Amino acid sequence: MSIFDDFSRFLETRLEEFLKNNPHLELQALLEQLREQEEEALKLIIEKEGQKKRLESDILSLAEEIQNWHKRVAKAQAAGRLDLAQRAQEREAALLRQGNQLWGQMEAAKQQIANGKTLLTQIRQRKEELQTKARQVQAAQAKANYDTKGWNQTINYSSYNKANDPLEAEFQKWELDDELDQLKRNL
Repeated sequence: MSIFDDFSRFLETRLEEFLKNNPHLELQALLEQLREQEEEALKLIIEKEGQKKRLESDILSLAEEIQNWHKRVAKAQAAGRLDLAQRAQEREAALLRQGNQLWGQMEAAKQQIANGKTLLTQIRQRKEELQTKARQVQAAQAKANYDTKGWNQTINYSSYNKANDPLEAEFQKWELDDELDQLKRNL
């Protein structure tokens, strides 16, 4: 198992080095991770909203049933049927316990919804911060490319200028993305 662990650590180290040398790719990876977390948070909120609505409906139905049994208790007591009244009270108490359990589940669902919304807000804020940083990195890279473009032209060692070639830039991005995907798969 140690060979696998060593290899895994080696790949993780290489991936970290690669991402440090290519900050725009690191930002892309983080943004993708945040998109996935945002989706998961939204799914959780939607799921818990549905659960809350079902529980509310169940509680309302149970409340009606409790009212019916309460009326039966009163009716049996008025008629002098204490045996039926006691059994009806036991049923009413059991339904009240069930209602309390459902109420607790509903409150837990509400809390999970609130926590999910807080998490979603935090994820979106972080995502916006990373997008701003990504734009800054792109602007810095564009400026660096512009600065080196002037330097390359003054040397004039070649009529072909890679910095201005959109196809070259697209291939470099694609190749870097491909390398990152391969490193991820190898991990």
